[in-house]
Amino acid sequence: MATSKVEYLGNLSTKCTHVKSGVEIITDAPIDNKGKGASFSPTDLMATSYASCLITIIGIYCQEHAIEFNFCNAEVTKIMGSAPRRIAELQIDLDFTQNNWSDAIQKRVKRAGETCPVAKSVNSEMKIEFVYHF
Repeated sequence: MATSKVEYLGNLSTKCTHVKSGVEIITDAPIDNKGKGASFSPTDLMATSYASCLITIIGIYCQEHAIEFNFCNAEVTKIMGSAPRRIAELQIDLDFTQNNWSDAIQKRVKRAGETCPVAKSVNSEMKIEFVYHF
């Protein structure tokens, strides 16, 4: 069964539909690549997916190890490269300050999150910079 369907809407936009839930996301090419920047670009989604996946894996890890996990916000900065055009760097700033974790738990959580499936799927040449706030 397909995971998603993508329909070209014209003018460098697509409609992406999650098959199982029917949830839709509209994408638009970024301003620096002939688009309007009216929505997430495909590379914005990839960058955002990295942080979302990391946080989800931390949530799973915490559930499996009876660690209370009530708060996380992330800010993602995507830096594009050229020749070829690609995501050259991601800067992910993660705020876990309201969880009151010990140093030992912080280390375990960081290690778990950084092994998320998206992290294991991106090009190893992409620079990833994490800033953790505990």
